[in-house]
Amino acid sequence: MNAIPATSAVLADSSLVGTGLSRAYTAEIDAWLQDVVGGVGEMEGVALAAVGGYGRGDLSMGSDLDLLLIHNDSGHVAEVAERIWYPIWDTGMKLGHAVRTVDEALDLASSDLDTATSLLDIRLIGGDPRLVDELATKSRAQWHDNADRMLTLIAEGTKQRHAESGEVAFLLEPDLKLSRGGLRDVHALHWIDLADDGLMEESERQGLVGPHDTILSARVELHRSTGRHSNVLLLQDQDDVAAALGYGDADDLMADISQAARTVAWITDAVLHRMHLRSNRRRWRSKVREMGHGIRIVDETLHLVEDAPVATDPVLPLRVAHIAAREDVFIERSVLDRLADNSPHLPDPWPDEAREVLVDLLLLGYESIRTLEALDQVDLLSRLLPEWAPNRSRPQRNAYHRYTVDRHLMEAAAEAASIADRVERPDLLVLGGLFHDIGKGYPGDHSEVGVDLVRRIAQRMGYPPSDVEVLAALVRHHLLLPDVASRRDLEDEDTIRFVAEEIESVTTLELLGALTEADSIATSQSAWNGWKAELVRDLVTRTSHYLQSGGNVVPSAFPSPEVLDRLIAGEENVELRGHELTVMTEDRRGTFSRVAGALALHGVDILEAQLHTEGTRALEVLRVGGGIGLDERPKQVEEDVRRALRGRLAVRARLIQRARNYRYQKVTTARLSDPQVIIDNELSSTYTVLEVRGPDSIGLLYRITRAMADLDLDIFSAKVQTLGDDVVDSFYVLDPNGEKVVEDSYQREIELAILTAIAADA
Repeated sequence: MNAIPATSAVLADSSLVGTGLSRAYTAEIDAWLQDVVGGVGEMEGVALAAVGGYGRGDLSMGSDLDLLLIHNDSGHVAEVAERIWYPIWDTGMKLGHAVRTVDEALDLASSDLDTATSLLDIRLIGGDPRLVDELATKSRAQWHDNADRMLTLIAEGTKQRHAESGEVAFLLEPDLKLSRGGLRDVHALHWIDLADDGLMEESERQGLVGPHDTILSARVELHRSTGRHSNVLLLQDQDDVAAALGYGDADDLMADISQAARTVAWITDAVLHRMHLRSNRRRWRSKVREMGHGIRIVDETLHLVEDAPVATDPVLPLRVAHIAAREDVFIERSVLDRLADNSPHLPDPWPDEAREVLVDLLLLGYESIRTLEALDQVDLLSRLLPEWAPNRSRPQRNAYHRYTVDRHLMEAAAEAASIADRVERPDLLVLGGLFHDIGKGYPGDHSEVGVDLVRRIAQRMGYPPSDVEVLAALVRHHLLLPDVASRRDLEDEDTIRFVAEEIESVTTLELLGALTEADSIATSQSAWNGWKAELVRDLVTRTSHYLQSGGNVVPSAFPSPEVLDRLIAGEENVELRGHELTVMTEDRRGTFSRVAGALALHGVDILEAQLHTEGTRALEVLRVGGGIGLDERPKQVEEDVRRALRGRLAVRARLIQRARNYRYQKVTTARLSDPQVIIDNELSSTYTVLEVRGPDSIGLLYRITRAMADLDLDIFSAKVQTLGDDVVDSFYVLDPNGEKVVEDSYQREIELAILTAIAADA
């Protein structure tokens, strides 16, 4: 008998990669199984067949081995089955198996989609070939006869899968099999084509070959490099897969996958639309609507009449996209090809109508994305906006972004449209969403590079200089509000003055606040939450007041007179209300560190801290989040904070124990930066600002603040945020004399202590 495949040389041969490896591995499994079948004696009336993915020859290391043992009521089939299945099980391979007669297989396939599709690629491994030929012929005929019902099931399943799994082309970590544009879409198109050969064009069949090879190659190498069966290409695995397939780096790999998936999704959309029209024409009376400019809508499909002004109207591609999005109709592919081949370039500057149509399209929100991508698929978007091209399918390989650059910009514009009624200039808001990261496709700081690009775009679109400068400010400062709000003390008037000097205009500030929300929501789920929304809103309100009042700062509301009276009166209190923890206690070094440690024991994070001392008394008001302790055992959280403050809780020892029991798992390889401590005496006129960056871990804030306490630093406020697997924490501090930290040797010791704390286990 041949060697067991799992230990063969094929998988270890680094010269075999991607689809080449898949074919070689499939051939080796075939040969091994033929050897197994050959050892079971007389096989007349029994046949072993490969079905499903194995039948197609798309086998990878993580694939199920889909086998069907076909028989004609042979009395010894049970014995034959055992002699085949057990050697396979002994290898540890995943086996999907069944034993059926031809009639039994056909009966099940008549109602079960998975069985029916698996038989469409059936092929003989060993035994009686007549049984496999009979089942292959009859199953394909049955598939064709049941086409209406089966194609409806495929369409419904495809739409549900797309909704659940997202899109290969635009996700940071796509499911190469199930996401939109992935391998399952290629399979579905193959099944549809076998059911009705009039639904796919020959160019579409050929157009799938390259994209299928690209995505399948990535899946094969993902399984080989990780040893896992998962089809999700995680960030941490992309470098290894890229290296195995000979890419320069993982960015090149993901850009190729994105382009391949866009093609698959493009063809899938067209075929599903044809299926939809065909299935409904029996119930519809054909309806024609003339939309002007040679645009006609027929049965949910946008067409161009023969004499449409394609060669003379440069605004027509935008009109087509806008009408298709507004009316929720499909753009006939021949329309896009015709526009791509014949449309003239827009003049410089644009006619006013072009700008207005683009803005109207963007203000439709998420409906605009589908039609913008349709333009982009035939390079019309880059013709309208040449600056767009370097961002097309450009990956953002960090744990903070979930989309490619181009899709992120479309998502941000769509989110901006949903809140456009909040601002005076909705047009500038949605354009800010579409262009704020336009510089990412170019060398240099993307915000600064983007300013020059957006000025050029806005001038070409025909905006007056004042509007051009507003758009430039939105691009330059699109990161300003979230950075300041989440990392700086908003009670410090220097913070408000700094933002006001950067923005200068209340109108621009209003637009920037809305853009911040849209950009954050489009970035990822972790980039926007109630806490960040409150911080940004507070910063905008305070800065707006400063600008409108001629430089007056909103008075600090911390601490409130009531709380201050209770503190001075000597009240000892630890009180957790929802996501706010208030601590009143004696002032001593390390108080904040003890509180942070006690909270970390319950998995509770400190998001923001305001600290105040009055004589010998200390007040801490903390915004907290995370951890089941907040919901399930708030009283225990309070009690452990009290015990830590009294020195009755072994905080460090318990954190070490917790870290050992719940070892922090690294999810991705993306780091914002190496651990670092930035000491800044310019941001605030009163305090030294320490910014600490490093990988997150259990008890990290406790260790950092304990290191500060050991060096007699007084903490007056803190902001804590997590970006992916990293933390970016900011602390407003003074030295033991109540002054800024200016001595070089002292600064070096602070940096050493904090970096050592970051590197420690607990």
